[in-house]
Amino acid sequence: MKRPPRQRTPRGATAAPPAAGSDGPAVHLPVMVEAVIEVLAPRDGALYIDATFGAGGYSCALLEAANCRVVAIDRDPDAVRRGDELAAAYGGRFAMREGNFGDMERLVAAVASHPIAGVAFDLGVSSIQLDSPERGFSFRHDGPLDMRMGSAGQNAGDLVNALSETELAGLIHEFGEERHARRIARAIVATRQQNPVRRTVDLADIVRAAIPRPEPGLDPATRTFQALRIAVNDELGELDRGLEAAERLLKPDGRLAVVSFHSLEDRRAKKFLRQRSETAPQPSRHEPPPQSAPAPSFRLLRQRAIKPTADEIARNPRARSARLRAAERTAAPPWSLRRDR
Repeated sequence: MKRPPRQRTPRGATAAPPAAGSDGPAVHLPVMVEAVIEVLAPRDGALYIDATFGAGGYSCALLEAANCRVVAIDRDPDAVRRGDELAAAYGGRFAMREGNFGDMERLVAAVASHPIAGVAFDLGVSSIQLDSPERGFSFRHDGPLDMRMGSAGQNAGDLVNALSETELAGLIHEFGEERHARRIARAIVATRQQNPVRRTVDLADIVRAAIPRPEPGLDPATRTFQALRIAVNDELGELDRGLEAAERLLKPDGRLAVVSFHSLEDRRAKKFLRQRSETAPQPSRHEPPPQSAPAPSFRLLRQRAIKPTADEIARNPRARSARLRAAERTAAPPWSLRRDR
């Protein structure tokens, strides 16, 4: 890949915006940022959406790569505060919006009317969220069993203590791809009959004790925590809505970059882009022609997912599971507006 322009930090700004309440800049390494910037190919005067602002790594990289504009979205109030601080450094070129990226059409319309030249997604939980015990995302820290990316709705503790054993097992199996889901659900229900499960370390201990032979190098609680986080935040449904919104917003030749960290997300993005980039096959002369064959709304920039380099993984171990899917918008109407879907 061709290296993107070297990033410069404007006066008064940090490479990543400072964490709320900290004395200095947040320690945050945006995953695959060089590859994402190469995919989006920022241009002067163009408008881009950073759909998952987090610590602002992609937004800063876009703003430094070209004299462009960026609208960033995040449902996490802490991330929104970091974005508001960043806005002061870039003046009118950056706007922060609070909300779910599945609602990006409404959120972006309030601050910008230009055609969208690129959309970036950095899916999953951020390192800042994982490293904040009070958010309850990590089994490595003692904290409340919360896991909400926003501030509303049910938290992980509500699910753990209210769902039936069958419902818990189904959730852990579907969203965590955990083969010991029934054993884990049984152990959770047995424990909560004595006392509610309210702390991250308590849940992690229950899961670890329920798994007979842990996988080498993987904490037994990993998949259960992933499953609960996905369920609490409706992450897969939100991804579906976000991809469809990006399809509707992107102008012809606009670029889409999706960085995922586990197979559920990556399969979702892969299916979406494959479906919308394939030309309808020619029907057999023995079969009636299809009633409607939509034209491809995307062109794949790579047939396979782009993986992080060995150097990046050495610098940032979180990158090791990352996969980047990239595509370019065609002039065809978006599939998500078809009435017969």
